[in-house]
Amino acid sequence: MSVLPADPVKRGRAQLALLALFFAAPLALAWLAWRLDWAPGATSNYGELVTPPLPLAGPPLEALRGKWLLVTFDAAACDAYCERKLYFMRQLRRAQGKDQERVARLWLLTDAGRPRAALRAAIDGTHVELAGALATRFPAAGAVTDHIYLLDPLGNLMMRYPRDPDPKRMIEDLQRLLQTSRFG
Repeated sequence: MSVLPADPVKRGRAQLALLALFFAAPLALAWLAWRLDWAPGATSNYGELVTPPLPLAGPPLEALRGKWLLVTFDAAACDAYCERKLYFMRQLRRAQGKDQERVARLWLLTDAGRPRAALRAAIDGTHVELAGALATRFPAAGAVTDHIYLLDPLGNLMMRYPRDPDPKRMIEDLQRLLQTSRFG
């Protein structure tokens, strides 16, 4: 049973219409994508990619090489915003489940102070070091203390998160990276 008419003239017209539709469909889809502001090659990551990835080295980073590294900068007299960043980093690592051992956390102090004992206990497992000259090597939109950074296991700075990040989207980013990466 054919969907085309039995009359040869009508059948020819129907075939021509189907052929025209076949070749017009890509143009119509392209126009629709343009109208909806669809960007081909748009990324699905939440964090801002640092392009090209910036290789970093130094004493606090070398000891943690081989792991995905979450880095934050702040003063030792950690305020509420600083504590929230450290909490996000802890939760981000814990949310990775069996892969959490592949992720390390580093708090680089921007001053020579010493964090409170209660805070150190709350962020147990976070490495705390002096930032030194490293603070100038991390790109920032504003202050370096506004971001949480992500370094790959090879020591390349590859992503930074905004001042008030969405933890759920950060978790998704890291889960995607850990699933596809064989490093760290």
